[in-house]
Amino acid sequence: MSAPRPARSVLSRALLVGGVLTTTAVALSGCAGAAAEPDGVSIVATTTQVGDFTRELVGEQAAVTQMLTPGQSAHSFDPSAAQLAALANADALVINGAGLESWVEDAVSASGFDGVLIDAGDGIETHGTHSHAGEEDHAHDHAEGEDHDHDHAEDEHADDAAHDDHDHADDHDHADDHDHAHEDGNPHIWTDPALAAVMVHNIAHGLADVDGLDAAEIEDNEAAYEAKLEALDTWIAENVDTVPAEQRLLVTNHDAFTYFLDAYGITFVGSVIPSFDDNAEPSAAEIDELVARITATGVQAVFSEGSISPKAAETIAREAGVAVYAGDDALYGDSLGAEGTDGETYLGSQIHNARLILESWGVTASPLPAALEE
Repeated sequence: MSAPRPARSVLSRALLVGGVLTTTAVALSGCAGAAAEPDGVSIVATTTQVGDFTRELVGEQAAVTQMLTPGQSAHSFDPSAAQLAALANADALVINGAGLESWVEDAVSASGFDGVLIDAGDGIETHGTHSHAGEEDHAHDHAEGEDHDHDHAEDEHADDAAHDDHDHADDHDHADDHDHAHEDGNPHIWTDPALAAVMVHNIAHGLADVDGLDAAEIEDNEAAYEAKLEALDTWIAENVDTVPAEQRLLVTNHDAFTYFLDAYGITFVGSVIPSFDDNAEPSAAEIDELVARITATGVQAVFSEGSISPKAAETIAREAGVAVYAGDDALYGDSLGAEGTDGETYLGSQIHNARLILESWGVTASPLPAALEE
C-alpha cells in the first residue's frame, strides 16, 4: 500500500488564523552538529517541518540546520551539548510553537542564544480533539456533507476550530492581537495546509529582520511556496469530497491530526495512543474501547506513523479485523521522513498521507495539479 511520491503547496485559505509571527531576539544555528560558515547567516530550526519551511524561504542565502532529525519526536527531545553550542552562535531560531517544544525555553537559556526568535505558530489558536465518532457534539461540520470551500473566509470549522473569527487571509497583519492559548491545545498545527501557510508567513516575516538576508527574495519565495500550499489544499479537498461524509473515518497511532481532520471534514474515530504526546501508553481498557469503536463505525484501517513503533497499531488492527498501514505506508505525523522517502518534504508528506487515507476509503487520488508536479 505504498503511495507515489508527492510535491508541494500551501494555501491562502480564508480561515487561517490571522496570526503573524512576532520576532524577538534569538539566534538561529545548526543542529545535529552542523553549523554554518563563520561569516554566513546561520539559522536553527527545531522540527523537521519548520526546517523545511525555512529552507524553502531562504533558498541559498543561509545555512539552515534543524535540531530534530527525520523520524524523531519533538515531545521528549533533549538537545545535545553540541546542539546547544550551535544554537549559541545562531542568528535566528525558528520554532513550531503552539506548546510543542516544551524544552526550547531551557535550551535557549542554557545556550545563551540571543538572536532572532521566530515562532511559526504565533497567532494560531489551538484546540483539543473533538468528540469521537458516535458521541454527541461531534465537531466536523463538513462531515455533514457540506462542500469544502478553502478559498473563502466563510469556510467554517465547528467547536471553535483553529481559525475562528479570522475571515480573511490578510488577518496575518493582526497577529499581535492574538495571545497564545497553546497550553491546552493540540500542537500539531502543520497538519492543516492552511495553518502551514500561516506558519510559513510567520517565518518569512521573522526572517525579514535577520541581518544578511534579502527580504525581497524571501517574500518572493513565500509567495511561490504559498501557491503550492494552496494547490495542495485544493487537491486534498477535491479528493476527500468524493467520499461520502459517513465514510470519512480515521484511526491513527496518536492524536496528531486534529487540524487535518477539521480542514477536510474527516471523522476521528480514535487513536492508538490517546494523547497528543506520542510517548504515552494506552491502557488495556483504552485498547478495548478503540477496538469496539472501530468495529461499530466500520473503519477499514488503522494507521501507524513513521516516528512511532507500529506494534500497538498492528495489534489493534488485528483484533478489529482491519488493515494496518505501517512501514513505508505509515503516515507522517510528528516528523517528516528521511531523504529519498515520500515524506522528506512537507508537501511530499501531505500528499503521501492524503493518498493513503483515500486508498483506505477505496479511492484512488486524482493526478496532482501542475503546481505540485514541479
